[in-house]
Amino acid sequence: MSRTNDKTLKEAMDQLLKVYRLKGKFDETFAVASWEDVVGKAVANRTKEIFIRDKKLFVRIESSVVKNELKMMRSQIISNLNEKAGAVVVEEIVFL
Repeated sequence: MSRTNDKTLKEAMDQLLKVYRLKGKFDETFAVASWEDVVGKAVANRTKEIFIRDKKLFVRIESSVVKNELKMMRSQIISNLNEKAGAVVVEEIVFL
């Protein structure tokens, strides 16, 4: 028997994240965790540090060749990360 206030687990989790204002951080963490899926294992292995601050993704890459390639693919990486996160989490990428 279904009641009017019944919610799916997904709806309840979304509401919980919204109420406690954790949705943004949750999306950022998911985008960082999706880095390997978006750029591939070879690039992810050369990534030393990755974090998001103020909708900017900061990435430290040890290889200058890989860094150059990623700079040319910047807009595609941003759109893929935002698509994975389901929200606009990254607006700019800064390579360190």
